[in-house]
Amino acid sequence: MCGIFAVCNYQGNVDAFRQRALYLSKKVRHRGPDWSGCHVAKNNILCHERLAIVGVDSGAQPLVSEDGNIVLCVNGEIYNHKHLRNQLKQPHHFQTHSDCEVIMHMYNEMGTDLVQHLDGMFSFVLLDVKRNRVFAARDAIGITTLYYGWDSKMPGTIYFASELKSLNEECDKILAFPPGHFYDSATHETTRWYKPTWWDENKIPNNPIDYTELRESLEKAVRKRLMAEVPYGVLLSGGLDSSLIAAIAARETEKIAEGQVEEDDNFDDSGPKSWPGVHSFSVGLPGAPDLLAAREVAKYLNTIHHEYTFTVQEALDAINDVIFHLETYDVTTIRASTPMYLLSRKIKAMGVKMVLSGEGSDEIFGGYLYFHQAPDKASFHAECVNRVKNLHTSDCLRANKSTMAWGLEARVPFLDKEFLEVAMNIDPEEKRPNKSAGRMEKYIIRKAFDTSDDPTAKPYLPHNILWRQKEQFSDGVGYNWIDSLKAESESKVSDEELANAGQRWTKDVPDTKEAYMYRVMFDQWFPQPACAASVVRWIPRADWGCPSDPSGRAQKAHEAAYEN
Repeated sequence: MCGIFAVCNYQGNVDAFRQRALYLSKKVRHRGPDWSGCHVAKNNILCHERLAIVGVDSGAQPLVSEDGNIVLCVNGEIYNHKHLRNQLKQPHHFQTHSDCEVIMHMYNEMGTDLVQHLDGMFSFVLLDVKRNRVFAARDAIGITTLYYGWDSKMPGTIYFASELKSLNEECDKILAFPPGHFYDSATHETTRWYKPTWWDENKIPNNPIDYTELRESLEKAVRKRLMAEVPYGVLLSGGLDSSLIAAIAARETEKIAEGQVEEDDNFDDSGPKSWPGVHSFSVGLPGAPDLLAAREVAKYLNTIHHEYTFTVQEALDAINDVIFHLETYDVTTIRASTPMYLLSRKIKAMGVKMVLSGEGSDEIFGGYLYFHQAPDKASFHAECVNRVKNLHTSDCLRANKSTMAWGLEARVPFLDKEFLEVAMNIDPEEKRPNKSAGRMEKYIIRKAFDTSDDPTAKPYLPHNILWRQKEQFSDGVGYNWIDSLKAESESKVSDEELANAGQRWTKDVPDTKEAYMYRVMFDQWFPQPACAASVVRWIPRADWGCPSDPSGRAQKAHEAAYEN
């Protein structure tokens, strides 16, 4: 992935603003440390900070068409780029090996309809110079981050950026660009393009579970994400989701490297062909549950495993920087992001640029322990749909910004569009946990990869890992982590300050000392009111009887639940 910044229809002296644009683009250079580009056309400036993963030798951006009419900045990966090239109706000259260049040629043939055909994670800004038309889009679920903003002194100008920090000095109105939408300056409208069959949370699906289809669609999702010309690996917490991704990646890498898979233009298998052998990475406090489980998985899968530990003080020292990169004050996101942020720095120091990660599974299958308290299958399903729809405000934001803080790209197979079509259309009664019936959370995805009924099949994972209870990442890295955060906030925030929080803030008033501490740090980095307006906090389902603390251990279904 990369960092993009664009200002379109600038109402002042565009040549004079170029240096300012470069300065604002530099604020996201951590996302793309490999190269910087800037292109000015009429009263538009497009800037790009590149992280080179595909088309390393020739894919510098902004991409400009041969006639100079189309200018393109992309943050993301287009997994089906080879297939899209072959589907073009007219002859086109490709100037690069980039997976993103095909977007320009598709625009020339089909206009804004092109976005429907992209399979990948992406945010992009495309400029049609002749029409002075700007077309911007974001991927279906919001795996990549994108914001747009306006300055009331220049109402006709619109700004785009991968992160808030490139806009907050320039704009007095900033919004998170909605996932699955595109913006067209010809209409000045932002329109939804992603319309899957499962989008209506009130429409309860009734498809019976097909374990083979579920398993094979996830395997396909992992395989297409092995596209890379640089070293890559897997984030391995030792929990179900990351362990499944690691198991599939290890199998697919071996098959591709040994030539056991037929050529298919829907896939770019450059990764396993260039970098055989899967590297895995785990992080935690010494003795953390995740470290022990990840070690067992790595040994079973024979991955090249890297294990990192951190101290509580190192993590506490990093919190302020984490909030700067995350651009949020949400408690759950910050708790989980800090270990991921520390791990990402270690991974990038090894020269690895891309990792697979397990985000999305808990939302799709109702894996969080609070789902045990869903009153009925309709409520369970509606919560799953809403959690998937809002992943861009939480887990996707965490995965993207925690890794991209160090120029590391995270890919998330569970959020593959085809896999979502399968998994989100399963009868929710099949997904609901039932402890009395021996069905734990995420039962069906576990069962889809359980080969115990076939003595000739090699198990994907050890039985105790496949059936390990859900452990939220912020808990799994060591229970002392969250306890230490609470203790730190107790020492920094007084009872009086918390009681008067409503006088200091009028929106999202913090109700705990930990939330107060994060909000203060956020305001130090982003004091403008427009910045707080882009933040979404996750609040537990109090109407289901859930406690306000988002930790998994706060749920009574947890084996190590809090006593009070």
